[in-house]
Amino acid sequence: MTEDSALYVYALLPDRPGAADGVTGLDGRRLRLVRVQGTGVAALVHDAVPEPFQGDDDQVRRWVAEQSEAVTTVWERTGSLLPMTFNVLVAADTASGRGAEQRLGDWVRDQRDAVTGQLDALAGRCELRVEVALERGTGGEPGARAADTPESGDDRRSPGMRRLLAKQREQREKNTAGQLADSLHAGLRRRLLSVAEDLRDRGPAQRVPGETAVLSAALLVRREDIDAVGAVLSEAGAGEPALRIRFLGPWPPYSFAETRPHEPADQAAR
Repeated sequence: MTEDSALYVYALLPDRPGAADGVTGLDGRRLRLVRVQGTGVAALVHDAVPEPFQGDDDQVRRWVAEQSEAVTTVWERTGSLLPMTFNVLVAADTASGRGAEQRLGDWVRDQRDAVTGQLDALAGRCELRVEVALERGTGGEPGARAADTPESGDDRRSPGMRRLLAKQREQREKNTAGQLADSLHAGLRRRLLSVAEDLRDRGPAQRVPGETAVLSAALLVRREDIDAVGAVLSEAGAGEPALRIRFLGPWPPYSFAETRPHEPADQAAR
């Protein structure tokens, strides 16, 4: 295949003229919209060679960040968008003479109802990430440290005994925090779902030493309800001082966009 005989696809979105104006993507490539006639849908793309982007970890992180920034910019302009994962490519088919734009358009038309249904359902919605954890050995764990033998006696114990006591104390704190986290999880989840339209459990972005996870989730929220989510989390933090709350977003609804290209391996490089 010749150079630039493929399209790198960032997202599907409502066909809004000018939505990609001035937006750049991976390595500063200029983005454009490919309109799919008869669907009201457009694809956000750049012209590309039919090969996936490959590099070291730092390069891939930079590309993913650039893709995310481009998608977010266009999403803020349109209010609804189905973001694609990294390295979604649609190539031309020299055997049949179908260009990349034709193949992309055929795929969108084949899934028109699913695509437009998702765009309608996600209009005016955003994704928020919520991570809630308990800091061990603090409030909410009555007696966790008091249960240790008096500090004044530590100097008379051998180093081995002090290490053993420290491990026992750490295990008590983990057990106590785990029990409290379990008791808090269901109530917090229920309160978040009272202000969010959907919730998807996720693994925490990072595990912090000395913390026990309570809840890590992506929320689908109407933009006007973002403050309500913040109020729920503030109330939870006020009720349990040991909670450590991380609240991120708003972002395009990556976790809730169900539509993805399903083309055969020779048609879409992932």
